[in-house]
Amino acid sequence: MGAGRRVSLPFADRAEAGEQLAEMLADIGLADPVVLALPRGGVAVAVPVAERLGAPVDVLVTRKIGYPGEPELGVGAIAEGGEPVFDAPLLERLMITEADVAAVVEHERRELARRVELYRGERALPRLAKRDVVVVDDGLATGATARAALRAVRGARPRRLLLAVPVGAGKTVRALRDEADEVMVVATPPDFHAVGQWYRRFDQLTDADVLRLLRRGREHDERMRLGR
Repeated sequence: MGAGRRVSLPFADRAEAGEQLAEMLADIGLADPVVLALPRGGVAVAVPVAERLGAPVDVLVTRKIGYPGEPELGVGAIAEGGEPVFDAPLLERLMITEADVAAVVEHERRELARRVELYRGERALPRLAKRDVVVVDDGLATGATARAALRAVRGARPRRLLLAVPVGAGKTVRALRDEADEVMVVATPPDFHAVGQWYRRFDQLTDADVLRLLRRGREHDERMRLGR
């Protein structure tokens, strides 16, 4: 998890964070890798990772499941190809059940499908079975969306499943080790409060930004396959 590497925080931006993450991943001998980014912020980190690994990059769309009436409070998440993953202790503290958020889940399913269509169109996800799959985000706070993503990818039977992020809360990183074969993190600062505090520039990406970055990733992969 970055032991032995000198890390200067905050990162300048997601691109720099991706380059540092790529340095870690380049050392571990991945077999036929594919990089899946959690949009939107994870895409800007994932593209330099994929370029360094010589791997294809695509998005794995996830959506937070918010508490009814307070959508910023995430009680779970859902990823394309997977089922909703809930924070059971939080549901218990809030004294609600999964049935109480069923309408929210259906709304997020529709939004997830819309974003899959926007970002990928008619293209299918790259083949994941028997490959090393690297799921990338720009950081780990609660880990809800990462957990949903990892469970969805696990169902595709990858050879090895990795979660890779530039920065994360130590407690969350430890909790997600049960979901991935490896969790790669450049830095786990002890005073972690939010992902954005560890970036000097942490602009919100637009859908146009995501599409531009994915196009760059596909073009780089095409050049690699053609030997240019």
